[in-house]
Amino acid sequence: MYIRFFKRAIDLAISVIGMILLSPVFIIAAVAIKLDDHGPVFFIQKRVGIRKSYFKLYKFRTMKVNTPDIPTHLLENPKQYISAAGRFLRSTSLDELPQLLNILLGEMSVVGPRPALWNQDDLVAARDAFGANDVRPGLTGWAQVNGRDELPIEVKAALDGEYVKKMGVFLDCKCVFLTILTVFRRDGVVEGGTGAMETAEEKREVVAE
Repeated sequence: MYIRFFKRAIDLAISVIGMILLSPVFIIAAVAIKLDDHGPVFFIQKRVGIRKSYFKLYKFRTMKVNTPDIPTHLLENPKQYISAAGRFLRSTSLDELPQLLNILLGEMSVVGPRPALWNQDDLVAARDAFGANDVRPGLTGWAQVNGRDELPIEVKAALDGEYVKKMGVFLDCKCVFLTILTVFRRDGVVEGGTGAMETAEEKREVVAE
């Protein structure tokens, strides 16, 4: 009952109220992006939604207009492609705010697995084993508050599966609270990397040897 009705009602309320209250932030961000390199304000990208359907995800554009359309962690020296305004937007997660529109349209939820890129077959396949592709992707999620960009794919998928199994009001509220805390501290943001936590551990092991 919660999943089908109450969760969607909360999503609608938060998306509408959020877009109204945060409209000044939208305007400031749009102006900053335009002044930076005169490109488009929004970055629109094909993402994987519920039951592996596709939808167009909206973000504030943080990369320069000549950036290749591939996952950030596959770019060589990705920091060179991030604009000045984009660095701030990404570090504060403000670039994700336009996804309130995706939530309003029913393509996303406030809380759920973060939507995979259309070509992230490894992540989608890993989530299949946990049923994590059978719910709406979220603006934030259990994996997001437990490591964000630092987590390797297998761990992300397992955490997404844990969320699906335990999904409810309490866990959603916990995710939202921890998201605010994580963003405030700017934890787990690794530009151009995924699985950085694993990589750091491997480096420590090499040093120990």
